[in-house]
This record gives sequence, structure tokens and C-alpha cells, in this order.
Amino acid sequence: MASVRVERTDDGGFVARNDRGAEVAVGSSDEDGVFTPVELLLAALGGCEIVTIEPLTAKRGHRLVRLVANVAAEKVAPTKLGPITVTYDVEFPEGDEKAQQIFTEVAHRVHENHCTVGRALREGTPSEQVLPALP
Repeated sequence: MASVRVERTDDGGFVARNDRGAEVAVGSSDEDGVFTPVELLLAALGGCEIVTIEPLTAKRGHRLVRLVANVAAEKVAPTKLGPITVTYDVEFPEGDEKAQQIFTEVAHRVHENHCTVGRALREGTPSEQVLPALP
């Protein structure tokens, strides 16, 4: 099971932590040095794709020189995102004629079938909220 804990810090900020000791500051778009929740969602999608694509491409013998996923979405209403776009910036190894084809095939498969975050977004994975019981 995947889980994180998001809590208010003593200084009034917010931090998300996992059980392996990683943490990321969370806040609003008018604060410096933090990710907004929407930015974290975009990072989750880009991260899910890129950490899956890179080893699969390398495993096929095509280690990419540069691999960057730029992820963007516009808010179409105060609490609603429009379509999310993942745009890749890739530098292929010089002299490797098949690298682009392999990258494209792997990236497509990852996007369509192997990225858990992307599938959750596309398929509308339900979420529920559990509140403490009233006294």
C-alpha cells in the first residue's frame, strides 16, 4: 500500500512525508520554496512516467543522454484542471539510430498501461475521506 502523511508544521507550513524519510514542503502558490498540491499531482504523473521509461529504455540498450518530462495543466475553474500534457525533452545518443524509435514505443506503452498515476487519473480512481467520530 502506498501512503504519505501530510501535516501542519510548528511554523504553520505543511509537509508531506513518506515512511522512507523523504519529505516535501507543501503550500500555496504565493509561497516560495514549496510545491502546491496541483504541482505535486503533476510531478507525480511526470515522475511515474519518467522513472518507468528510463530503465526500460536503458534495458533495451538505449541509454538516453537527456530525459526530461515537462508536465502542465491549466485550471479551467477554481477547483478543476483541464487536460494534463506531458511533453518530453530527449537527447538521443549520437549514432544510435534506434534510440528514438525505442523511446517512443516505450513511452507510449508506459503512458497507456504502466504508469499507476496516469491510470488513476484517466480511470477516475475513487477517493474517500475518513473523519474522526463526533463525541
